[in-house]
Amino acid sequence: MEELQYTNIFDAITDDPAESADLEFRADMMLVLKNYFQSKNWTQSDIMAKLEISQPRVSELSRGKVDKFSSDKLIGFLAKIGYTIKPTFKLKDDRTPIFECTTRSLNEV
Repeated sequence: MEELQYTNIFDAITDDPAESADLEFRADMMLVLKNYFQSKNWTQSDIMAKLEISQPRVSELSRGKVDKFSSDKLIGFLAKIGYTIKPTFKLKDDRTPIFECTTRSLNEV
């Protein structure tokens, strides 16, 4: 029997590398948001008010319903709590590309 190997669970769900990358990105963003809310001890009411979404949407977000949120929507949620995603591309001395993605506080802009 051939052993299947995947770098993430989303590779097992779809054969499309772009779709897999998008699903993984959305899942990662949802975890970041969930951890942020927990660090602030926010209630569902706090999240509803800050993100301007309904309670069922907060529940979907908290429960990791990846299929319910687009990347754009999650990036927008991040902006509503004061952060933006900052992708960068650099080349090492040997011309090897480096891609990084960090967050930046909108208060510092």
